[in-house]
Amino acid sequence: MPRKDHKPPAAARGATLQSVADAVGVHRSTVARALDPEQSRRISADVVEKVQAEARRQGYRPDAVASSLRTGRSRLIGVVVPDLANPVFAPILGGIGATLAARGYSMMVADSGEDEAGQADIVEKLIARRVDGLVLATAKRDDATVSLCLKAGVPTVLVNRGEDGLRASTVVSDDAGGIAVAVAHLAGLGHRRIGHLAGPERLSTGVLRRRGFADAMAAAGLPADAVTTATAYNREAGRVAAAELLDRWPDITAIAASNDLIALGAYQEAQQRGLRIPQDLSIVGHNDMPLVDMVAPPLTTVRIGHEAMGARAASILLDQIAQPETPPTLALVPARLIARASTAAPRGAAAEARAKAPRKPRSTRPA
Repeated sequence: MPRKDHKPPAAARGATLQSVADAVGVHRSTVARALDPEQSRRISADVVEKVQAEARRQGYRPDAVASSLRTGRSRLIGVVVPDLANPVFAPILGGIGATLAARGYSMMVADSGEDEAGQADIVEKLIARRVDGLVLATAKRDDATVSLCLKAGVPTVLVNRGEDGLRASTVVSDDAGGIAVAVAHLAGLGHRRIGHLAGPERLSTGVLRRRGFADAMAAAGLPADAVTTATAYNREAGRVAAAELLDRWPDITAIAASNDLIALGAYQEAQQRGLRIPQDLSIVGHNDMPLVDMVAPPLTTVRIGHEAMGARAASILLDQIAQPETPPTLALVPARLIARASTAAPRGAAAEARAKAPRKPRSTRPA
């Protein structure tokens, strides 16, 4: 039987900043700072530990609405991606989420598709929800949605894709460096006729990787004429672009693709033509997205630190929120080659036979 003077625990009564402060013997403002990742370093570690332990014991939960009214900040960050089904974005979101959580923020993720009107609509809805900032993985080379964010005065960071100009802080992979290591790998194996499946020209990744391919081929003393452009970063667009590439340049012995999905489209086209990978055709992807090591043969690709990219984007955004006058910055995440079984030295007889094959006219297949 409970004693008559027994009091229910604070959690049952509704824990507050004041109840935690009374239990620890500090001012409620000290409790507020101890429970705020952005301010906790301003007070001693032992006080922070005591306050956090007591808050957990009482089951204290911060009142997000009251905090937002008091500070003018929601501690919410909007993150917009063009395709949640694309495995590339999972590690980027993981890096963003972990960095935000460590500093007391949460993220709201939205899948906008590639349509600019849809992207603008989603961004306007996130702004209406009073997010403190935005991370956009959707940028075109000259992006109207970025203009919308800047006009609204919302701190914004671009990730994975950038604009031609640096209007907002941007975190991207070293696109030129990544394609250069792919070309160096293939040239080092002995390939002299290397084709490139470029990404969409409206996106920075497509343009910069294509330029990087041309520069790397020139540096290796090799012709860079064998290039076709995929209309999208997906497998079917990659297959169509690979068909055109192989029709126009049947002598190529290797392909450097602008991303892994495009490379998998090239796998499909090679299979339809009876070409063996890598015996007849070596293929290199770009991104090292999950499961490309499980295809047959496992895909040689350029690995990008997507999680590090997301973490860096979130960190830059939070710094920008704290210091709004900070000028935009460009951060390049390095890339490195992951060699697997889809690349090998060109077979002499096969390479010679294909080099002598007549070139077919430009393909007219729809994209």
